[in-house]
Amino acid sequence: MLKSAENARELECQAVEAVRTLLQDVPIIKVDKVEHAPPGLNYDLVAVLNRGGQKRVLVCEVKSSGQPRYVRAALLQLQKAAKDFHPPATPIFIAPYLSPAAQALCREFDVGFLDFVGNVRITFDTVFVERHVDSKPAAVQRGLKSIFKPKSAQVLRVLLRDPDQGWRVTDLARASDVSLGHVSNVRAELVDREWAEITDDGLRLSRPDDLLDAWRDAYELPRGKRMEFYTTLHGQSWDAAVRPMLRATEDGPKSVLSSFSAAHWLAPYGRVPTQHIYADTDGAALLRDALKLSPTGSGANVIITVLKDPGIFLDTVEPATGVICTSPVQTYLDLSISGERGTEAAEHLRQELLPWRK
Repeated sequence: MLKSAENARELECQAVEAVRTLLQDVPIIKVDKVEHAPPGLNYDLVAVLNRGGQKRVLVCEVKSSGQPRYVRAALLQLQKAAKDFHPPATPIFIAPYLSPAAQALCREFDVGFLDFVGNVRITFDTVFVERHVDSKPAAVQRGLKSIFKPKSAQVLRVLLRDPDQGWRVTDLARASDVSLGHVSNVRAELVDREWAEITDDGLRLSRPDDLLDAWRDAYELPRGKRMEFYTTLHGQSWDAAVRPMLRATEDGPKSVLSSFSAAHWLAPYGRVPTQHIYADTDGAALLRDALKLSPTGSGANVIITVLKDPGIFLDTVEPATGVICTSPVQTYLDLSISGERGTEAAEHLRQELLPWRK
């Protein structure tokens, strides 16, 4: 408890210095004082300014987390605190880092903000200070990527199949084939970021598009061994030959169409000459033998990735008889980092099959 109080005080001291440094650079105002609020008040800092002989007060709330869930509660508190002044003070929310979603929330509540990375928006009277930076602290980047790691991704893919469906923790753990504890951790992250909410029916995605956008921006191709081959088969002859080889059942070899090859069946956007397949070791061997694929160092037109993460095989679709593909979400993610043509195909697929925007 003592350590927590010490950390909070240190954070407030850092906020005091950040506010003072920022405001001292605004030429039309004079900073009289920036100090800790007296105990018992519902805000942490107060800044008293002088602009042309007129007094202006800023009330600031300092939080260690800039997650939207915590930001929203603090903004309501700040609005109330600001009204206790005559005339009303200007409310400012401060955190070590505020994501674009958290910044948007501050604007929605008409509350100024400041973070230690450099993002700021403070406006009152004729004073307007705003700055946006693209960088994220290393800890934030690590935290964001952790929710998209393979086991967590299994949970997300289940949720994104039907964003309106509510899920109990036990049911979600069973459907995604991960532990109850892992589902609970993912649920907490989603709720904190306001990508999901807890309803009477359980966990439900409230902002699936925001979740998918964040996943796309942090996405990396699944880990695995990439093998390149050449085949003389193409078009209908390829389709006829590969269909009997595709499967994603729990037992036996696994191989599914991915990337552009999956998009060809899900939401066609111009055919590309290279075929893309995810497989396990046995599935890759079966494909290689049955289709008589020739290894090649150049001119490859078949790319098979033997996945280290089998979770992707839990989320497949069959758009035509015998055609087993990665799901629309997984296909979208793979396309999104496949160059300019892939980006275009990804957006086409998203418009056709993932119409969640409201």
